[in-house]
Amino acid sequence: MLILGISLVVVLPCFWQERIQAGDLASHTYNAWLAQLIGQHQAPGLYLTRQWNNVLVDLLLAKLGPLVGFSLAEKIVAASCVLIFFWGVFRLMSVAARRPAWELMPAIAMIAYGWTFQMGFLNYYVSLGLASFAIAYFWRGDSAHRVAAMLLSLIALIAHPIGFLWLIATAIYVVMANCLSGSYRSLLLGAALIALLGLHFYISHHYRGADAVGMRFYRYLGPDQLVIYGRRYRLLGLAFLSLAAAIALEGFLRARSKIEWLRDIRTPVELWILSIAGIALLWEGITIPQYGTGLTFLPGRLSSISALLLCCVLATLNVRKWHFVALSACAVLFFAWMWQDTRVLNKMEDQAVSLLSGLPPGTRVIQTVWPLPGHRVDPDHIVDRACIGRCFTYANYEPSSLQFRIRVEPGSPIVVASAEDGLAMREGTYVVRSTDPPLVEIYQCDERDPTQLCLRKLVAGEVNGRLGYRPKY
Repeated sequence: MLILGISLVVVLPCFWQERIQAGDLASHTYNAWLAQLIGQHQAPGLYLTRQWNNVLVDLLLAKLGPLVGFSLAEKIVAASCVLIFFWGVFRLMSVAARRPAWELMPAIAMIAYGWTFQMGFLNYYVSLGLASFAIAYFWRGDSAHRVAAMLLSLIALIAHPIGFLWLIATAIYVVMANCLSGSYRSLLLGAALIALLGLHFYISHHYRGADAVGMRFYRYLGPDQLVIYGRRYRLLGLAFLSLAAAIALEGFLRARSKIEWLRDIRTPVELWILSIAGIALLWEGITIPQYGTGLTFLPGRLSSISALLLCCVLATLNVRKWHFVALSACAVLFFAWMWQDTRVLNKMEDQAVSLLSGLPPGTRVIQTVWPLPGHRVDPDHIVDRACIGRCFTYANYEPSSLQFRIRVEPGSPIVVASAEDGLAMREGTYVVRSTDPPLVEIYQCDERDPTQLCLRKLVAGEVNGRLGYRPKY
């Protein structure tokens, strides 16, 4: 009953507003609707391909959408992902601490709705939750637990390959940490750092990276997951980091045996250090030849791993009541602010629904919508759900990216086939061609109030983003 009650509270943000504002989630829902049209032969130029990763959430939405409606299906799938992530991280923390980590639940809840969730990277997000369960079973489980961990590993691979790779690397590390002793155990962290360096040089020689992280790694220690919609979240992230440091210092000072304290905290600290080192050796994005678009937002994605490992470190310490109270206060602020900011985005989406409702069925729509001032999350899919059953988002990035199961043939009247053209449309730099189908644009028409949206028709020869609000970077 306790677990059920906590679960109901944890999924509340998935249901407290009409729509979940979580970036790419709207795109996943829209493309699940497109997959339905493809099955009904009503989507010319689009087809489905067999794909074995980065598809779990898309498959669930495609199966549930026709049964219960895409709006409810989206909430059920998102809530399920949140529960898998939340309880997976809780399990991993409890295994690291050798006791249930109840006192740190407010921290897990904030990370569960942090930047990775708000960006809508749900395939990657749920893969981390599944990986957390599997790592916990490999770490201190029996034979039956390890069989379950292998099955979870397969599901994590279907969800997203990065979560699967983190699972494999971390499971190997914790198993070796348990088996090695003496000087061999002392060499394990150094060997892992050398392996990361080797991976860095391999990627450097085989792929093209853009904007190396380098000395900016300090931005991705874990608390950055709390920095989402506005500048005030930065203070919250700083408060969380300061509280983590205070818990660590007090745990060290209160430890009866420093040797025992170091033994318990050693592996979680090493894993956290490795996650930060991995981020420091990465780039903001990596171009992979077989994809239409590269792997992007890599440091931000991986900082969710840093965040959950930081919680594992804290779980091994003597967390006291005042720590729980302070974390709960941070959580109250975080979720209150999140409700306010996602409410604004819901009102913007209401405008999009109203603007598109009067258009002829099948209209092709481009949106040029920029982040609101101070926001770290882009509302660049705010038109997608509004188009379900009404219109087509012509700049839809999924088919041309070649990273999802829906693909596009050149000349499709539903979505642009070029990833470069789609990116230009979303960035407001696309010059409309005479060969393009009739296009309309949703854009922020008031430079003083970027929450206001308008609609206009585009004509050949004009740049789609030439009017309206544009942030000054």
